[in-house]
Parts: sequence; C-alpha cells; structure tokens
Amino acid sequence: MDLSAVYDAVLNGDREGAVAAVKAAVEAGVPATQILSEGLLPPMAEVGRRFEAQEFFVPEMLVAARAMQTGLSLLRPALAKAGAKSTGKVILGTVKGDLHDIGKNLVGMMLEGAGFEVQDLGIDVPADKFVAAAKAGGDVLAMSALLTTTMTQMKAVIDALQAAGIRSKIKVIIGGAPITQAYADSIGADGYAQDASSAARVTSKVLGKA
Repeated sequence: MDLSAVYDAVLNGDREGAVAAVKAAVEAGVPATQILSEGLLPPMAEVGRRFEAQEFFVPEMLVAARAMQTGLSLLRPALAKAGAKSTGKVILGTVKGDLHDIGKNLVGMMLEGAGFEVQDLGIDVPADKFVAAAKAGGDVLAMSALLTTTMTQMKAVIDALQAAGIRSKIKVIIGGAPITQAYADSIGADGYAQDASSAARVTSKVLGKA
C-alpha cells in the first residue's frame, strides 16, 4: 500500500489527516513497523532538512512533529506487539532552575520522529534525578538550558554522573540558546545540538549510528 497519505499529512502538520491515513493503512493490513518506517519517520527527516534550509521554521516543525506523534500513538500497541526496536533510549530534561520547556519538547518530538525512545524528566531537573534515570537505563542523556545562569548545572550533572561511576556508560548531549560547541567541549559533553532539528542527528552520531 502507498503510504504517501501518511507522509503528506505529517509533513503538512495535518493531525486529523495523519490519524485517518494511519487508520486506513492499519485497516488495509500494512504492518505497523512499515507504517512507521515508511510513513511517519521519513517526513520528519524532510522537516529537519527544510528547517536547516530555512524553508521551515519552528511553527511548521512543531505542527509536523505533533502530527507524527498523533499517528505514532495509534501504532504504539501494535509496535510493542511486533517487538519493534527503538533506535536508542534518550533521557531528556531541562536543568535545575530552568523552567523553559518549548525547546526541550520540540527536541523530544524530533527524537521520537527519528525512532528514539524518549524519557522526558521535565523541567527544573536536579542532578540526582538525571543520575537516577541514567542508572535505570538509557543510551543518551540530553540536557537543555535557556539561561546563562542555569547552564552551569550541565557541568554539575556530568560531575554527578562521574561521581556515581556511570559517566562512561551514557553519552551526554546538551543544547539551548546560550550553549555553544566550545561550552560543550569545556564541560566534557559528548555532543552539542544547535537546534531541535539537529538533535536527532547528533544523538545518532554520539551513538555511532550516523
């Protein structure tokens, strides 16, 4: 079955269209894994490409990601039953003292759109909560900060991972308005994502999958 209706609905940010197209594909007997890999994930890669080419901006990226998530939620039970493997598990959160979540939420959506399993710890996340989540299992820890006053918490989290003896077991990527590659290097992060569209690519890269 042609899954272009799913693709087009996601690319255009049409949530109702995405639901209808995914339901039609399921009813036609298309495997959930195929709907995901051919219908839901490719348009998000195209959204990322258009964002980086400045053909799309945050509003377009946000509505496309929401349409993708809506379609994905319909497929989740079938994907679990089919034993669909995620690309990796990412623990996501905004650091302690920082209450900004729009950028973080968008990163989470783009990561899901690239096939990652995302555990979102929310905003104002203290170092010990990041460490506890990392101990419970994850491949990448992704931290966000929008303020120069809170970005120092990123180093505190990396230091806490080191103190807990698990720094070598998880990759750390960081991002947010005041963050630079130089800052990421200075605190020993494994990667830096300039924006939400690049987060999935950077995550794949630090895991050696890009």
